[in-house]
Amino acid sequence: MIRSAVVSDVPVMCAMIRELAEYEKVPHEARATEEQLREALFGERPAVFAHIAESKDGEAVGFAMWFLNFSTWRGVHGIYLEDLYVRPGVRGGGHGKALLRELARICVERGYERLEWSVLDWNSPAIDFYRSVGAVPMDEWTVYRLTDGALAELGS
Repeated sequence: MIRSAVVSDVPVMCAMIRELAEYEKVPHEARATEEQLREALFGERPAVFAHIAESKDGEAVGFAMWFLNFSTWRGVHGIYLEDLYVRPGVRGGGHGKALLRELARICVERGYERLEWSVLDWNSPAIDFYRSVGAVPMDEWTVYRLTDGALAELGS
């Protein structure tokens, strides 16, 4: 079952974010607090959204966190999938595909023309999974990022 996240999901989402950071070999990067996540998702002006994948017994076993982006070329919004995570013990059970299907459904329903995300180049299981649902890599593009000191220096 896939459903929209609710406030009571924040602790389990924070736990899964830390699990994802461990898997991606950067646990020190997962610094978000429950309070920050609660505000981002459920504050006065939420700019990020989340869906929860539940097991048959109602346990949260995965999540998708996303926000809107905009294509100047197409003139419409799209969804950028920030994180998709399914706990290892239930992978292969269709939860990841169901989460992607829900985001694709939202795109179609709202007239959004893109569903995009990034994947680490060494994460073969994820790459294989994404290709199995018809996603294609954007090989000509390289993601750039400013954080910490470089961001502070440029912004001051």
